[in-house]
Amino acid sequence: MKILHLSDTHNCHHRLRELPEADVAVHSGDFCMVGSEREALDFMNWFCELPYKHKIFICGNHDDCLYGANIDGLDSNVHYLCNSGVEIDGINFYGVPMFMGDCVTDRQSRNYAAIPNDTDVLITHSPAYGILDFDDGINYGSEEILNRINYLPHLKAHLFGHIHARHGVTRQNGIIFSNGAVMSSDYTDLSSPGVIIL
Repeated sequence: MKILHLSDTHNCHHRLRELPEADVAVHSGDFCMVGSEREALDFMNWFCELPYKHKIFICGNHDDCLYGANIDGLDSNVHYLCNSGVEIDGINFYGVPMFMGDCVTDRQSRNYAAIPNDTDVLITHSPAYGILDFDDGINYGSEEILNRINYLPHLKAHLFGHIHARHGVTRQNGIIFSNGAVMSSDYTDLSSPGVIIL
């Protein structure tokens, strides 16, 4: 399975041209800049029109307008994951958003703890601690995600974003880690999105 991984497009998704072929397109959050409903609707319309068989997205910390939202009207092949999962061609995808209302309480910890053991592809906005999360002399990743990954025996890939300076892919202990943040750290340029193969 080929997965196109995008993250942190920050309302510049229309600037992405000639996206590579893949079976599934995944956006791991921060499609908005200021978090308005108009931005979110524009992104969802664009995302639904992409020519991929399956499309999955979660929310990041810039997408707070969708906190608690019940999103209706998506095409049957477009999946909004909010502490939920979907199975595609025998692969279990599970998505955990990064809403600030959860991060300032213990709800985010409970969301990470609830990631199912049979998850094959984990989608979060935050990286795991120490993995493509270093910027300005700080590791910004989540220790809770890192700890939970150790108890996911089927995990093949972890897709995330959030830390713009660490766009790229690495592999550790047989797991693919992809930071799909395509927006540059100074919000002036877009990197080319990557494709990972399971």
